[in-house]
Amino acid sequence: MKKITLSLFFFLFAFASFGQVELKPAIGINVTDVSKDPDSGSTKGQVGFQAGASVLIGEKFYVEPGIFYVRKSTQFVEEGSSPNELQLDMSGIRIPVAVGYHLLGNEESLAALRILGGGSAFFVTGVDAEGASKDDFKSPTWGLFAGAGLDLWIFFLDVKYEWSLTDVSSITDFDVGKHRSFYSNLGVRIRF
Repeated sequence: MKKITLSLFFFLFAFASFGQVELKPAIGINVTDVSKDPDSGSTKGQVGFQAGASVLIGEKFYVEPGIFYVRKSTQFVEEGSSPNELQLDMSGIRIPVAVGYHLLGNEESLAALRILGGGSAFFVTGVDAEGASKDDFKSPTWGLFAGAGLDLWIFFLDVKYEWSLTDVSSITDFDVGKHRSFYSNLGVRIRF
């Protein structure tokens, strides 16, 4: 984890000379589901949250690495004569790296519309579920995402959809496939 954080800071300093730099602290919500239902049930994405920051580097084209504390939640319903529900809450550190383009406006405009996409790594730090532990889940999990952003004055709103490239569970009798997550972040833009 320390190596990734140090690499992120070196990356930021290396690219800072290529254009404007903007710090973007944000909070948001997420909804996370899985790609496969368990053999004897179904799943439903629940609302989770995230908080952290990213750094936008560039002008019309930009790179935006970030680091966020994330809490994801999924509900598993076991069907049968007596249905049983299991809530799976995972917490961890998500490190996204986005590449984007300002469709309308740019970093210095009063309003701007952006498109973005990139990859991320999610490092599990905790699991809250009956009968499950952190060791039952793969870490890190890797993902690809695409989305859009809207800038208004010093505020921004980003929405992203992420497809996990890595299976969630490391135990074979709980194969739920990959995460699918929707993220929405609201924050402020601090220019340097």
